[in-house]
Amino acid sequence: MNAVHPLSNASEPGLMERLSVQHDRLNAALLATPEHEWRNQYHPDLSPMGWHYAHCHFIEAVWLHERILGEPPPARRDWHDLYFPEQSPKWRRGGRLPPRHSLLEWGRACQQHHLELLRAHPEVRRHPLLENDYLTGFLAQHHAMHLESLEQVRWFARLQHPEAGPVQTSETAHRPCNDWIECPGGEHIAGSDSITAFDNERGRHTVRLAPHAIRAHPVTNAEVAAFIEADGYHPGPHWDESGRAWLEQTGVTAPLGWGRRSDGTRVQTLPGGTQRLEPRAPAVGLSWFEATAYARWVGARLPHEHEWEHAAQAGCLAGTGQVWEWCANPFQPYPGFRPYPYDEYSLPWFDGKHYVLRGGSAWSDPLLTRTTLRNFFTPDKRHVFAGIRLARDL
Repeated sequence: MNAVHPLSNASEPGLMERLSVQHDRLNAALLATPEHEWRNQYHPDLSPMGWHYAHCHFIEAVWLHERILGEPPPARRDWHDLYFPEQSPKWRRGGRLPPRHSLLEWGRACQQHHLELLRAHPEVRRHPLLENDYLTGFLAQHHAMHLESLEQVRWFARLQHPEAGPVQTSETAHRPCNDWIECPGGEHIAGSDSITAFDNERGRHTVRLAPHAIRAHPVTNAEVAAFIEADGYHPGPHWDESGRAWLEQTGVTAPLGWGRRSDGTRVQTLPGGTQRLEPRAPAVGLSWFEATAYARWVGARLPHEHEWEHAAQAGCLAGTGQVWEWCANPFQPYPGFRPYPYDEYSLPWFDGKHYVLRGGSAWSDPLLTRTTLRNFFTPDKRHVFAGIRLARDL
């Protein structure tokens, strides 16, 4: 673990309160999960809901007790080798969890104790990681990410048993839109030095943008439905070689969660249930392969993350924070990158196999929707609440 990192900004107000909010959300999520669901693994990439709850409190304990106060880990078989992801295969996690009432009781005790340490323990408060409450914000964001992952698990639980009865009619203010915003190009200062910025966001630096245009709104369900009706999911020139291989391997024919009723009605299953597909809403449940193929099909491309960030900070983008938006470029370090607060947060994923997503989703906490935050996944992932925003060269 690195001991020092330049944290230039003062503490953001309310970071302790934001961590407490995430604690409350974790408790509510576990309580709202049916007994028959919280131990189950619904997808190979995702852990059981109860594990996410336990892991968040475990991570707090590791940072505070082991890494800051130097205490040895508890002598328990279900400690490091269950809650450290690299030591516990996802398929083994659910069956090793304690009973839910014990888990909740332990979690609440951890929350109270850890907040007291963060607020008042002299040795904790003096540690470099608590400068400007950095660690407090880091933990709050870590929990927010796992809470979004928990919603992804809930999504797959719903997909196993989509409602067979009358579908809900969703209501949304989103409108299909084909408006393009032209950018003449020029310099953009990318990155952030905020106290809440992750290591991969840090290092503000100037990039030069070529002239381009970017869509004001994300691609809608109606637009993706037109792609499907035009046989867009059949291999063609709009699919590159890796995309065609993925398409043939998976047999995918629509975004994750889409279906049809016997009367021809298109429906969509989301974490909250099944509803009639809303044509005007941003499409969600798309891999990078699908997003790229759709963009080529309409004669456009995905934006580079710097183009996306420039437009977002200029206030040009509408509909952000509804779906994570795939960018064209792989996840790479910014100039002068230094891993922090530990090497494995970002460093292993600069492998050329992960692509950047921006903006946040309807299931993201506001902590994760800032314009500089860089999410990243491999191009085959469909469960990450991702959609499409288009760009093109000028």
